[in-house]
Amino acid sequence: MYRLLIFLITSLMACGQGSSQQTATRPSTDSTRIYQFGEASRDGIGKRYQGREIAQVMGHLGASWLDRPEREQEERTDLLLEALALKPTDVVADIGAGTGYFTFLMAPKVPQGQVLAVDIQPEMIDYLNEGKSKRKIRNVTPVLGTESDPKLAANSVDLAILIDAYHEFSYPREMMQHIATALKPGGRVVLVEYRAEDPSVPIKELHKLSVAQATKEMKVVGLRLLKNDKRLPQQHIMFFGK
Repeated sequence: MYRLLIFLITSLMACGQGSSQQTATRPSTDSTRIYQFGEASRDGIGKRYQGREIAQVMGHLGASWLDRPEREQEERTDLLLEALALKPTDVVADIGAGTGYFTFLMAPKVPQGQVLAVDIQPEMIDYLNEGKSKRKIRNVTPVLGTESDPKLAANSVDLAILIDAYHEFSYPREMMQHIATALKPGGRVVLVEYRAEDPSVPIKELHKLSVAQATKEMKVVGLRLLKNDKRLPQQHIMFFGK
């Protein structure tokens, strides 16, 4: 019963049907002219960036949704892991790691490297530490970031992956600037997002992202689209680099 309740809460909060409306109370445009503010749509926060309204965030109450048993089959996370082509020595930043579902899939692929599991919610950091201890994994490091800073050192990361997370960033420009700075020479950023171009994908519109929109937003921080891997059933795997 508890897991069912959490599932329903999560569906309402994020990519299901229906959620509470929030209205931005900021001025129509902020002082740096990066973001615009206005009335929030059903699933947004009323804050807009590069013509896109930022989606509401899924909270830690949705943890069981992230770890649902059917996730691998629905999202084909096995194919995503294959697409990353990780090297044993890679340092990977899992941005918006949540409970660590994908963090702990990547860790064995980088035995001489490391996975930095970044999240802004202390509750998720607790989940990550519990998962690390339970699995006795040594090459995972939970990192508590902020809404505007993932707290990654410059030139420290071979790959930064954001799985269904970027569209919820409250400060996408600041976050991506920090992430771009954290990349080593030749490092990559991977955005995994539900396809906004496909109306048949049963996800709320603000929780989808098109290749064109993603490319536009990444260009602002000096990242260019390297390739869009199409092997997943409903999501883009977009690779960006400097």
